[in-house]
Amino acid sequence: MPHPTSTEIAGRIEDLYGAPLAALESHAQDRPPGMLSALLGMHDTLAFAERSITVHRARLAQLVQPERQIGTHEASHLLDCARRLAEAVAVRDAQASSASAVLQSLGRVESPEPSSAAAPAVVPTLPAPVTSAAPSR
Repeated sequence: MPHPTSTEIAGRIEDLYGAPLAALESHAQDRPPGMLSALLGMHDTLAFAERSITVHRARLAQLVQPERQIGTHEASHLLDCARRLAEAVAVRDAQASSASAVLQSLGRVESPEPSSAAAPAVVPTLPAPVTSAAPSR
């Protein structure tokens, strides 16, 4: 099963919080860290990993072109690029799985409509002060 992309995760975050991602990011900056900050962080890491995959895949394709000779110098670049590509894929997979699992565990809760037959709120009352029948001095 393929992992969700950063675009899919962004859409799920927007659906959960009911606002565009840009508005959520600016909202999260004004608040202490919480679930929204964690989800946005996961999304950023996932998006960065996807961009890294694209860059390293293109570089790897460039390094292994048929007309190109692979000598000692090129081999070190080829191995480094393959290692970086593998790391980006691992990060993408981990972040996608984590973000997806967190989003599955959360659900948007609609605010309840106040009903017209709702009972009035009970306000606790303080006990009446005890007064004695004896005159005070």
